[in-house]
Amino acid sequence: MVSLKAALRHQVILDVLRDRGRASVAQLSQRLGVSGVTVREDLKFLEEQRRLVRTRGGALAQPERAELPLELTRLANAAEKRRIGQRAAAMVQSGQTIIIDVGSTTLELAKALPLHLLDVVVVTNGLSIALTLENRPGISVVVSGGTLRPLQHSLVAPLGTVLLEKLNADIAFIGCNGVEPGRGFTNSNLAEAEIKQAMVRSAARTVFLADHSKLGAVASAFVAGLDKAHLLITDDGADPAAVAELRHAGLTVELASEEVGFRVSKSS
Repeated sequence: MVSLKAALRHQVILDVLRDRGRASVAQLSQRLGVSGVTVREDLKFLEEQRRLVRTRGGALAQPERAELPLELTRLANAAEKRRIGQRAAAMVQSGQTIIIDVGSTTLELAKALPLHLLDVVVVTNGLSIALTLENRPGISVVVSGGTLRPLQHSLVAPLGTVLLEKLNADIAFIGCNGVEPGRGFTNSNLAEAEIKQAMVRSAARTVFLADHSKLGAVASAFVAGLDKAHLLITDDGADPAAVAELRHAGLTVELASEEVGFRVSKSS
């Protein structure tokens, strides 16, 4: 099992390669404050996980975008995801049935659900989310069923949408890998995108959760057009121009802020 310190180093290395395309052992050693030996061990591990390509004296970004495990995605923009999750959790009221999609930001939502809630039903395809809520007396957890994807601890097809198709939820909280005015909400995994589409159909309101790094990005699998979302909650690190474009396209956006909780940007 990878230690937390190693996982944090791995995330920094991947971020550097994503931004620069390549980096040397010396550059990474200076950035991380560790020895070259440690950096080489990290690069070897990440290469074995197919997350980068090692070169003589350094590494290159993986040519094809590799999906990262949930344990690593939780480390990226962690504070922003926590604020987004807290804002989303504040929307939930006693007596509601809600859907919580798998993901690192939606996991923060589950962790932030108020303790005073009563008679809330949470339907989720995320095993980490289900386990987070298993001891909450005011919340009943329903796992959607389906086939396990170990990387995200998520449940997908076959049989992943059977329960969702019979559900009438009040709110669906859904994550994504990209949101862009022309291409809508997208995801990097086709199987999970199918589940997200079913969640949209099964809820009276749909709230997407996405940290600022997702704005303007387009992933491979279509989830929904902007018109299917009642709200997008992102963080106040979002590019104002990207937020303005989404608003102009008709989407209502809230910016979760550490100082004031959230700011509302309504669609024009």
